[in-house]
Amino acid sequence: MNILEADNIIKDYTGHRALDNVTVHVPEGSIYGLLGPNGAGKTTLIRIINHITAPDAGTVSFCGKPLTADSVSDIGYLPEERGLYKKMKVGDQAVFFARLKGLSTKEATVRLKEWFERLEISGWWNKKVEELSKGMAQKVQFIITVLHRPKLLIFDEPFSGFDPINANILKREILKLRDEGATVIFSTHNMSSVEELCDSITLINKSRNILTGRVDDLRQRFCDGNYRLSYNGDTQVLADAIAPFVKDWREAGQPGEIILNLKDDEARRPLIAAANAAVDIKTFESILPTMDNIFIQAVNNTQNA
Repeated sequence: MNILEADNIIKDYTGHRALDNVTVHVPEGSIYGLLGPNGAGKTTLIRIINHITAPDAGTVSFCGKPLTADSVSDIGYLPEERGLYKKMKVGDQAVFFARLKGLSTKEATVRLKEWFERLEISGWWNKKVEELSKGMAQKVQFIITVLHRPKLLIFDEPFSGFDPINANILKREILKLRDEGATVIFSTHNMSSVEELCDSITLINKSRNILTGRVDDLRQRFCDGNYRLSYNGDTQVLADAIAPFVKDWREAGQPGEIILNLKDDEARRPLIAAANAAVDIKTFESILPTMDNIFIQAVNNTQNA
């Protein structure tokens, strides 16, 4: 079941089409990557999902019903541009935002204390917001976003400004939220995070959806026939044995390991048999492309179409 369906969305601003017939279907209980370079249209789509602005054409449904202003209570949104009241104490401000989302002071305080401990900021409860580092402030905003346990969470560039240690803490919590039943839309132009977090993606470039699918399926689809073979034995004997089945090969960084490119998929089985007769095979595995590689190839395919 899809928790969110945005179909054929068009959004125009003066002299600029921000979204051009974009369709996105987000499966319930998944982490969905909304990817693309800055200015591609990701934030515009997020603003439409949050009922901040309306599409000029197309439809959006949430939990099987047309999206309305009332739907927003079931959505938690952490925008890229964030702000807190600098003179307020951190705990007081977090409780204030929690009450705006329908929690009582008592319930909000209990949940907040738990989250502050999980994100290792318990000691900042009585500090003023202006005393927080950027990373600390982002943690507070993350907590405020998830505290009311919405069905859909939308994070726009959530790791911006985080050091690697705190980024990993946030990734751990996002995965945990998904495992507890939340659905997450994760918007970023940083492709490396996608492979760690996302189940499925939509890739937007120049206001258009150019690629959609499960991450694992897309990596297989864009695999270009490269494999890594590790072995014990003589490299030249191996090279002579596999020559009829490969376009080319090269030695990899490790001894007893080569990278090869098959002539076609049908060559895989006879290559393995020939290699196994020539050397002792330890591993034979496909080299899957990174999301950066997939993005570049998808953009090139679109431009050449």
